Amino acid sequence: MINLFKIKGQRKEEAANSNGGPPVKKQSPGELRLHKDIAELNLPKTTKISFPNGKDDLMNFEATLRPDEGYYLGGAFTFTFQVSASYPHEAPKVKCKTKVYHPNIDLEGNVCLNILREDWKPVLNINTIIYGLNLLFSQPNDEDPLNHEAAAVLRDNPQKFQRNVQMAMSGGYVDNTHFPRCK
Repeated sequence: MINLFKIKGQRKEEAANSNGGPPVKKQSPGELRLHKDIAELNLPKTTKISFPNGKDDLMNFEATLRPDEGYYLGGAFTFTFQVSASYPHEAPKVKCKTKVYHPNIDLEGNVCLNILREDWKPVLNINTIIYGLNLLFSQPNDEDPLNHEAAAVLRDNPQKFQRNVQMAMSGGYVDNTHFPRCK
């Protein structure tokens, strides 16, 4: 009985592919959900997404944020998103490609955002993550840092933090670390 269903399924697939086109790739539930999330994106005007590998690879894309307020005003910060087939049950892997002086982003681009870790739930989506990333730039959090030095400066001397951010965004050095220009 089982073989009969398997053969019937193969024949359906062969019939679908007999039109001369390439085989139809079945999408995973994660791809289907991501496609829906991207179609329903309601991005802030300061954020753009792009697909460096083309629209055929929705599971890997980039978001560029251009904060319009706060310490990071005028900067451009690009994040890569790698979405697994088990999305939305597993949070996407998000990294910052732009080297940035930030308490919640380390120099390797790792991002400290609770919804990407312990607070992830399948009801959350790409839109939620993008708004969370925007919030990191308008309200950096010195209480849960990845870059402890930047967090200490933000907490103890906000004016120095502002100068350090501007120096980093202009393509300068902060504490012997060079930051490429991101304005």
